[in-house]
Amino acid sequence: MAAHAGPQTGASGAPQAIVTGGAGFIGSHVVDSLLADGYGVTVIDDLSCGRASRVASAARLIELDIVEGAAVRRVVEEVGPEAVYHLAAQASVTASVDDPGRDCEVNVRGTLNVVAAANGIGAPVVFTSTGGALYGDEAPMPTSEEREPAPLSPYGASKWAAESYVKTWGLANGVANAVARLGNVYGPRQSPHGEAGVVAIFAHKLYTGERPRLYGHGRPTRDYVYVGDVVSALRAAAGSAGTYNVATGVETDVMTVWTELRDVSGADVEPELAELRAGELQHSRLDCSRAQRELGWRPEVSITEGLRTTYEALVREFEAG
Repeated sequence: MAAHAGPQTGASGAPQAIVTGGAGFIGSHVVDSLLADGYGVTVIDDLSCGRASRVASAARLIELDIVEGAAVRRVVEEVGPEAVYHLAAQASVTASVDDPGRDCEVNVRGTLNVVAAANGIGAPVVFTSTGGALYGDEAPMPTSEEREPAPLSPYGASKWAAESYVKTWGLANGVANAVARLGNVYGPRQSPHGEAGVVAIFAHKLYTGERPRLYGHGRPTRDYVYVGDVVSALRAAAGSAGTYNVATGVETDVMTVWTELRDVSGADVEPELAELRAGELQHSRLDCSRAQRELGWRPEVSITEGLRTTYEALVREFEAG
């Protein structure tokens, strides 16, 4: 466990929060939102995928793998957070197929470590799960939270198992834990390196003039949700007991995402079409009406607006190295 520069706590009397995976794409945006509202924020991240440079200087960063249960418990007990936002995960579908043991260790055992530590001091957990990868290809669309999960990959299975621990520990400890089943999140800071994050991958290809590969020949659809909308949903879910889809309810195919980004960039690049990879969904669209009813949350950023904002922000990041 390594602690990085940054305050041990927030300003005197400030409420405290912990964000696991806070050096990652979504997590770093959650950190910024909490800081803006006056929280003292502690980030737990092993930096295997996250980057320390994404963490605001006002937050405290502790380099720690969530599978180290005793160390996680010590941090949680020291900080005494009002809430724990649990985003740290093994998030690659193909990596879960290649090494399901590691996927299970991080996503299931790691989540158990986090929720046991948090609920042990009475702090609620907001857990980020998955939407499409959990429900499977046979789910009716839009898919509600009532749909029995039918994951196609070890990743989806591990997230489902982790959800069960989050719910069970909440009931056992009388703590209002929340599960947020996310659609396909995109936005600034998303890494273009890897299988996930098709918007960032496409943006980088357009920036470099390379041809992207569109799996499923560009036909698969996803429910794309802007990162800012996800952050507001996670913040709204803190202290609520329930499972919530967090997406837009709008289905967009991969070819449309590519075409809109290409139009924004002005680049003349043609994609390469390829077959869908093992464990990946054909289609996904989520019913978010429960989050609207119970949390008062609804997405505000359209796919067209979000793609333009994201492309422009990512290009600035690429130029900055």
